[in-house]
Amino acid sequence: MLKIAIAGAAGRMGKSLVKAVMEAGPDVSLGAATVEAGDLALGLDVGLLAAGREAGVKAVDSLARCDADFDVLIDFTSPSALHGHIGFCREHGRSLVTGTTGLGAEHHALLACAAEHIAVLHSPNMSVGVNLSLDLLRRAAAALDESFDVEIVEAHHRHKKDAPSGTALAMGRAIAESLGRELDDCAIYGRHGTGDERNRETIGFATVRGGDIVGEHTVIFAGPGERLEITHKAGSRMTFANGAVRAARWLAGKPPGLYSMTDVLR
Repeated sequence: MLKIAIAGAAGRMGKSLVKAVMEAGPDVSLGAATVEAGDLALGLDVGLLAAGREAGVKAVDSLARCDADFDVLIDFTSPSALHGHIGFCREHGRSLVTGTTGLGAEHHALLACAAEHIAVLHSPNMSVGVNLSLDLLRRAAAALDESFDVEIVEAHHRHKKDAPSGTALAMGRAIAESLGRELDDCAIYGRHGTGDERNRETIGFATVRGGDIVGEHTVIFAGPGERLEITHKAGSRMTFANGAVRAARWLAGKPPGLYSMTDVLR
């Protein structure tokens, strides 16, 4: 049986992950769950928090305090917490699935270094639909000529801290690669005031934050006389949670390496 640990089990995404593991079937079980030190959920059964029924796993404030063993850690917490989670998994030979966004170059370097010793899967979005849309975007960008402008609009709930979203950046990166560009060189993050007309080499990003929007992404290919839009809308965090559990299943037993949801869906 595959044992999964959830980091940040008291958060919005963490509760969804706990529920997804509990509903995943008899071949998967919840092995451990962590929360922040001082969280009101500390010491409580995380199943009651997430699904209204006991899971037999109580929340602890550190992976080092976990009574139960686990095979794969799922982490959707924060860039600041990722360093410790990577270190623990590497030291104890556990696999790691992370959907944490807002990562910098140092975090990606840590993931790559850890992947030399353990199996690591990182994806800014665990949704099957989003990862299929990345392939559609690559194909669309390659098929449309330079007369089409590219704009990416994303919307999330008011609590999301990073902008643009990791998914929007992944979409922009997929398009830029298909066009033979570097996203860092051609991205435009928001516009205001009066300036020059649009440079066709750029990829524009617009960010919306408000309410309880789970996640919406639209890529606009705007050309002369026509417009193509590719949109993905998530109605529930369970979309991402179920994708993460699917990724954990796939990752279990894999040799050391850095993987993505693209590998899972092949």
